[in-house]
Amino acid sequence: MPVKTTYKENIAIALQSIAGNRLRTSLTALIIAIGIMALVGILTAIEGIKQFTNDAFAGLGANSFTIQNRGSGINFGNGGHRKIYPAISYQEAERFQKTFKLPVRISIDFTVSGTAIAKYESIKTNPNIRVIGSNENYIFIKGHKIAYGRNFSTSEAEHGANVVIIGDELKAKLFKSTDPINKSILLGASKFRVIGVIAAKGSNSFGGDKFCIIPVVKARQLAATSKPSFAVVVNVAQPEALDATIGEATSLFRNVRSLHLGQDDNFEIFRADSIQAELTSNLNGVTAAGFAVGIITLIGAAIGLMNIMLVSVTERTREIGLRKALGATPSVIRKQFLIEAIVICLIGGVGGIILGMAAGNLIAVSISGTFVVPWFWLFCAIGLCTFIGLSSGFYPAKKAAKLDPVEALRYE
Repeated sequence: MPVKTTYKENIAIALQSIAGNRLRTSLTALIIAIGIMALVGILTAIEGIKQFTNDAFAGLGANSFTIQNRGSGINFGNGGHRKIYPAISYQEAERFQKTFKLPVRISIDFTVSGTAIAKYESIKTNPNIRVIGSNENYIFIKGHKIAYGRNFSTSEAEHGANVVIIGDELKAKLFKSTDPINKSILLGASKFRVIGVIAAKGSNSFGGDKFCIIPVVKARQLAATSKPSFAVVVNVAQPEALDATIGEATSLFRNVRSLHLGQDDNFEIFRADSIQAELTSNLNGVTAAGFAVGIITLIGAAIGLMNIMLVSVTERTREIGLRKALGATPSVIRKQFLIEAIVICLIGGVGGIILGMAAGNLIAVSISGTFVVPWFWLFCAIGLCTFIGLSSGFYPAKKAAKLDPVEALRYE
């Protein structure tokens, strides 16, 4: 009567065989681990970088676009320089804001300096503070929140009052635990009264929290050049209305700049999600390349495992003959060797997953990424290990199952 062998017994036999050939098993599992480590490591690093870019580009403002005088893309055929159009004057930006009829929020932005020094009493910052001129819509469009204090009033924005809203890092540097509201700070040679503090976004946002916002009318007075260029940022309430709004805005701004039919636009429409989409596309290419590298490594590991299992079948020919003589069916023998191959793969796979996550997160964190656990790729790796074990062990298991018990027992 055939001997029935459960999966538990097959696993126990497989582990016993593995324990009896530790060096061979270790080398095979190491090959599998290296392949899985390459795959999981690259994909973990990319996943961390993707999360970083998502957090960073969220600061550009969701569902928004910017009208500016500079091209957003880099033209490698032009010495790497971006195309620059005539400056957008404040009068043009203001006319656009007043005549655009669609239900949107509009801010007029101007960066006064990226290397300003802020000072409160005897405390001052390094020359790395961004001073941005805008109106009361800036905070909403950029996705900021007021931690305490308030936003600009319409009157303060229109008349260019000497008021300022500061970032969290600037508050921590100048005021520490002191309440900064209604305190006066110096930005360069100009004095401003603090009316609000923006909630921290951390290093994931562009420029961190080392910035402050002043009314755009006041920013015009502080401009270092006589013809500064302003940016008009438009935020729509519904994502599906973004394309139509861009079309209306383009038409209106052509009228504002007195462009005739047939003339090219002399301004750039920059969508907040365009760079993110481009980076995501590039990261998807890197993901595919990393996946290919890992798969190639694993194919080599699968070939190595198949060779190891064939050697194992040859070395255990007498054992197979003895088991068949005692009633083991070809199905039982086949399952034993398949389970053994899968167990070896899973041992290597678990080691590869741990090493891959460690290496991937180390890379991601070192370039300002975030620590992630890529659950999807981890389950994929486990499934891949099982598949490799099945595919690599199938032929050796089939060969073992077909052995003639009499000939196997006579094998030396």
